[in-house]
Amino acid sequence: MRTTLYGAIALSGVVLGLAAAFPWLKLPLILALCYGLAALGIVVLLRAGQISFGHAMYACISGYTVAYLSVRYRGLDGFALIALGTLASVVAGMLIGAFVVRYREIFFGMLNLALSMVLFTLLGKFYAYTGGTDGLRVARPTLLGFDLARNGFETALLVLVLVCAVLVIWGVQRYLRSSAGEALMAMKSNETRLEYLGISARKLLWQGYVLSAGLCGLSGSLFGLSQGLVTPEMGYWLRSGEFVFIAILGGSGHALGAFVGALLYEFLKMYAAVLVSGAWQLLVGATLIVIIYFLPSGLSGLLHKRRAARRESLEGES
Repeated sequence: MRTTLYGAIALSGVVLGLAAAFPWLKLPLILALCYGLAALGIVVLLRAGQISFGHAMYACISGYTVAYLSVRYRGLDGFALIALGTLASVVAGMLIGAFVVRYREIFFGMLNLALSMVLFTLLGKFYAYTGGTDGLRVARPTLLGFDLARNGFETALLVLVLVCAVLVIWGVQRYLRSSAGEALMAMKSNETRLEYLGISARKLLWQGYVLSAGLCGLSGSLFGLSQGLVTPEMGYWLRSGEFVFIAILGGSGHALGAFVGALLYEFLKMYAAVLVSGAWQLLVGATLIVIIYFLPSGLSGLLHKRRAARRESLEGES
């Protein structure tokens, strides 16, 4: 676990170094880390052999919760807004998860997609409450009682997102290495055997589902504060697809992979839009094909292979 913590701290150092050297990168870095939090939620499900094409709805739920509360209760601190937004997604995940964990594989993924599109449609139709396709503005809150200007707010938010990322990487990796996490991974190979051992696969998947919803909710809360605006597109299936893309790019072998994949994806998308503005999706899609073909375990899988090779060489020398 020390290696995980050191890796997360090293990642934070790289992000802070980039932000200090290139101040205009603050917002893209915040967005990339928010994507990493959401992609980590997908990684938790991938460990169980399941995939969701609709998890952006939890980021959307938390984002709209933050937007509504920031305008309705202007005295609320940013930390309280993040906590309440994440809590709203966790509660939604508990309720929806109790239903969707009954299904597996493509039915699981498509059911999540269908529910997310229902939410997307409702947000666009109820203009009086949601602002329709225009969305809702997020009133800039105080952070720990400090009323910050835009530049200071972005800097503080970047530090906050980094702290959340380090804690989440450490916590999720501990979960994945725990007995519950190992049992969740066992669902991927033989769910029936788990049931014979007296472990409820449905309950196990529900716990992982709620965790993934909470991670996406935390991502949506931070995303809403950084953008200052939430729209129904936060819950659109394309956003869910981006989360899945990042999760595959980073790999499910380690919690750190989701954030490495998110940073790579954000900069790939940013520079592809500049180089081939009319067809940047083509470059991103080609990258995904290459990753799936040559690195089916993602970037974290590549690191595991190098570590295993180094371990074998050391054992051979001894």
